[in-house]
Amino acid sequence: MRTILDAKPMAKALRAALAEQGTRISHAQSLELVARQFGLADWNTLAAKLGAPGQALAPLPLPAGWGITGQATNGVTHRMGLDPDEPGTAVIESLPARGEAPDLDGQIAVLMQSLRAEPWLGRRLRLLVTLRTERADEATAFFRVDAPGTGTMRFDNMMNRGEDGALHGTRDWTERQMVLDVPEGAGSIHYGFFLKGYGSVRARAMALEEVGADVPVTARNSQHLDAPQNLDFLQSA
Repeated sequence: MRTILDAKPMAKALRAALAEQGTRISHAQSLELVARQFGLADWNTLAAKLGAPGQALAPLPLPAGWGITGQATNGVTHRMGLDPDEPGTAVIESLPARGEAPDLDGQIAVLMQSLRAEPWLGRRLRLLVTLRTERADEATAFFRVDAPGTGTMRFDNMMNRGEDGALHGTRDWTERQMVLDVPEGAGSIHYGFFLKGYGSVRARAMALEEVGADVPVTARNSQHLDAPQNLDFLQSA
């Protein structure tokens, strides 16, 4: 093996072979196993011996209409975009091992999409998403309605929920939903999913649909109310 490009096909083949036997591992885990096959401690060490940057990988292609935000660098800190092994699936996966540079504790990597709010004004919308995680510190979807400029009007990322909230650790495909009103004066709508810290999260089967007033909203941390509330201080949050 002369270059780093020879190691990555080995990792892909190893991952596929283990999957055939019922064992799923992430892309990053398969790279670590290939490094150990060469008697080295980890992928960074192998990459250094091959004369390439430790975490450098070819960036994944992004889904059409989607973009990256947060502290992530595709191919360096994270592997983000269309999952080459699962058609119809997007993935965010951390690359550095915990304790190695760069430190990803508390850092957020986001795949998101933004819409003009005008076609949706006065409507109640539900965002559906199905997520799967592997050894994730924290992974979730988010849904946000903004006023023109930077003011957030409605927001839910499920991280404050007691139940049906963000995912931790390893979870099989799990459906989540968020429901927000799009008030008059809204300028934009944003949604997507993200990984906080280490691990991986995959998303599929996302849908944005209008729902009736009988479906309760799930907004948390909205900055603006529709009307005055609890002016007599008799209700707790």
